Amino acid sequence: MNAIEVKDLAVSYGQVDALHGISFDVPQGTLVSLIGANGAGKTTLLKALMGALPARAGRMLLHGDSLGNAPVEERVRRGMCLVPEKRSLFASMKVEDNLRLGAYAFRRRTDFARELDRVYALFPVLAQRREQLAGTLSGGEQQMVAIGRALIAHPRVLLLDEPSIGLAPLIVQQIMDVVVDLRRREGLTVILVEQNARIALKSADLAYLIELGRIVKQGSGAELAQDPDLLASYLGASAS
Repeated sequence: MNAIEVKDLAVSYGQVDALHGISFDVPQGTLVSLIGANGAGKTTLLKALMGALPARAGRMLLHGDSLGNAPVEERVRRGMCLVPEKRSLFASMKVEDNLRLGAYAFRRRTDFARELDRVYALFPVLAQRREQLAGTLSGGEQQMVAIGRALIAHPRVLLLDEPSIGLAPLIVQQIMDVVVDLRRREGLTVILVEQNARIALKSADLAYLIELGRIVKQGSGAELAQDPDLLASYLGASAS
């Protein structure tokens, strides 16, 4: 069964077309990476999935049910959460209060204590920093808070937008290890948008290369990691 199905999706910014009839599937319980250069349309696609941008044409299905024109809050209630590119934390609020906002926004207040314990088990450093202001955390710790806030809602589909930006490789690997473990243990479906193709393809069950608002290549992460064009253009290796 597919967690996400996108059919002929078109999105525009005013008179400028950003996505041109994109179609793809995300099987349930898989990690799917969307790769491509800056401005290719990857983040636009995530925003359209979350209802933050209107679709000009096409259909989007979540676990077989049409998303239609459902607002962001409805999509969250139906089991899809987005971790945005710039994390969108409240810097002057404590770590635990930022996490608590996830419970309020996603209407999961009654389950907050249990989900909070789960987040702290996944990211132990956040338990140590729970009373610390979010703005004083390192970039990696802030990313953990952003992911933890989404996980408070116990989503079935997690959208991750550029989680590696500005982070040391070791921290990126720690975060990706948690995400991959959630996919394996809990069947979480993950859509990862990432400019760093090495990171994106390493953990991907499936991957799609987006260029100028169109999907131009697709395959398993392992297959695309060996693709000569990607090796030359995105992985910094010779195509020979």
